[in-house]
Amino acid sequence: MTGPTGRGLLADKVVVVTAAAGAGIGSAVARRCLDEGARVVLGDSHERRLGETRDLLSSAYPGRVWAVPCDVTDEAAVQRLIGGAVSRFGRLDVLVNNAGLGGNRPVTELDDEEWHLVLDVTLTGTFRCTRAALRQMIAQGGGGAIVNNASVLGWRAQAGQAHYAAAKAGVMAFTRCTALDVAAHRIRVNAVAPSLAAHPFLAKVMSRAELDELAGREAFGRAAEPWEVATVVAFLASDYASYLTGEVISVSSQHP
Repeated sequence: MTGPTGRGLLADKVVVVTAAAGAGIGSAVARRCLDEGARVVLGDSHERRLGETRDLLSSAYPGRVWAVPCDVTDEAAVQRLIGGAVSRFGRLDVLVNNAGLGGNRPVTELDDEEWHLVLDVTLTGTFRCTRAALRQMIAQGGGGAIVNNASVLGWRAQAGQAHYAAAKAGVMAFTRCTALDVAAHRIRVNAVAPSLAAHPFLAKVMSRAELDELAGREAFGRAAEPWEVATVVAFLASDYASYLTGEVISVSSQHP
């Protein structure tokens, strides 16, 4: 199952999604936004996977998909992503900050390089992309939506996740404060906080026993499918969430 039929929630909106290649939440968000009528610009640092995702989605949604390689730790690349969306489709209505980097290492084994990289991609990358998108939205006359991908680890503790959890807690705080900064411009800023979302990459960094244990914490006893996170992102990006800003929505039974 890939989710419910689209209802035009994002008809004619221009949406940028970071870390949109592959088979995870980013590509699921891109597809959901396309199902809801949007034109979508895909950003990702992995150019081969980005091209494959672009070709796959373009065949299903001709004329509504564009792709720009983007490493969110590179300010010039972020500018090319936002500028490319505007050049291609004429404006920017929604940014989905999906790029993030994790790992599984206790604090005693973390070095400065890994700590800084996780925060640079996950937190500072969200800041860079948001800043560029907000400047464009304000220049257009205001209005728009930002949706950040946080995590339930921004609320709760898990061994080996200090760097990732710190970054995601930062994304939550950044979401709340930025929402107040731009409310006068009619721009909404919200976040989703997934727990465990089914993704092939997880099997490379976590054991089957760890994944099963995490899934067992959920009310439904399983991981979320990426499309189940994507539907919540699409809601927050749409006018159905017109009075929601500064909120973090848990896509999980886990919350504060």
